[in-house]
Amino acid sequence: MGTTFLEWTGSRDLATIGTNSGSASIPFQGWKPFKEAFAPELIAQALEASERPVRTILDPFGGSGTSSLAAQFLGVRPLTVEVNPFLADVISAKLTRYDLSSLNRDFAELMEFASTERNSLTKARFLPPTFVEPGIKDRYLFSKVIASTVFDLLEGLDRIDSNDNSRFFRVLLSGILLDFSNARVSGKGRRYRKNWQNLRHTRGALMGAFASHIQSALGDLARFNDRACSDFEVLVGDSRSIDFGGRGSDLVIFSPPYPNSFDYTDVYNIELWMLGYLNGWEDNRALRLSTLSSHVQVKREFDVHPTGSNLLEDAIESLIAARDELWDQRIPEMVQGYFSDLNQVIASSSSTLRDHGQLWMVVGDSRYVDTTIAVAEILAELVPQHGLEVAEIRPFRSMRSSPQQGGRRELSESLLVLRKL
Repeated sequence: MGTTFLEWTGSRDLATIGTNSGSASIPFQGWKPFKEAFAPELIAQALEASERPVRTILDPFGGSGTSSLAAQFLGVRPLTVEVNPFLADVISAKLTRYDLSSLNRDFAELMEFASTERNSLTKARFLPPTFVEPGIKDRYLFSKVIASTVFDLLEGLDRIDSNDNSRFFRVLLSGILLDFSNARVSGKGRRYRKNWQNLRHTRGALMGAFASHIQSALGDLARFNDRACSDFEVLVGDSRSIDFGGRGSDLVIFSPPYPNSFDYTDVYNIELWMLGYLNGWEDNRALRLSTLSSHVQVKREFDVHPTGSNLLEDAIESLIAARDELWDQRIPEMVQGYFSDLNQVIASSSSTLRDHGQLWMVVGDSRYVDTTIAVAEILAELVPQHGLEVAEIRPFRSMRSSPQQGGRRELSESLLVLRKL
């Protein structure tokens, strides 16, 4: 590992590299806090284990950009695919090399512009009716004061000539947005805060928090703006059907959504709407349909599962037999669609791999009734059809099952390492 990578991560000791708990303390990762699927140290391990020199890394599920940012620190060019346009901006904002004098100048002009109330809320595009006061039946996510302040800042962002600088400020605004809402968001979805009706967020408080957040991010850039590799490419699209246009890679590494029937789009629903990434219900539906078939939160047609895995055949047969006991009767089809989708992602991403390249995946199991979906083992049976062989299956940790299944730590999260023949 290079010195700059160690400086960035703080040479920390981790109990497991399968989780990135505590990542907010690492520069850039606190810009918009996320619960990561794996630690950046996993990228360093993958580079060290590669049988061929790694010049380009492909991540078909870019997420918050951990793999891509780690690649830059390690002197490797990242190629990233991300279907969520907000997350794509988060990744690009972290990977961009900035002109700091230009960034500071635009920051000063933005704060001056937004210091005057401009009633930008009246110019707002469509938002779901629960977002801004008075909401529906007096339930809303943002007071008029806070929503108006956010839209004043967004109007100021539209005046910035540099797309890179404007995106940087938008991403940093996302990092404080939820703190000024009446809700909190977790892996279980969105819930109203206790006594949210008594919250009295002010314009000055939001502007102050935004300025402080920007200053912290500028501090990260002052230390780490120059990295071993400054090049990158982010493709915004569906990783199941993305056209790589002849792009090649030496290593593929990613963590897909787990088949736990949770729509990860919901986690970022507030940012997507408030920051202008969605302009109507059709945009929202199109995005959700572009995500992996890991949930039943939107009505969709699921593809039939791929052949080649006895474990998958047995699991689907068991789910169909227990259909009446499932909390949603579409779960057998969802599981079929999940492995069909993931099979497509493996096929397209492995097609970019050069000879003897490796594909690293962090995957998690799920359980419905008494049927465990052993993702790593199922994929191990499917991948030979793509010219891949299994080099390793390494259990990381045990995850909790869903509340419907008792919430016990009994589901495996594993690293699956594949090698291109």
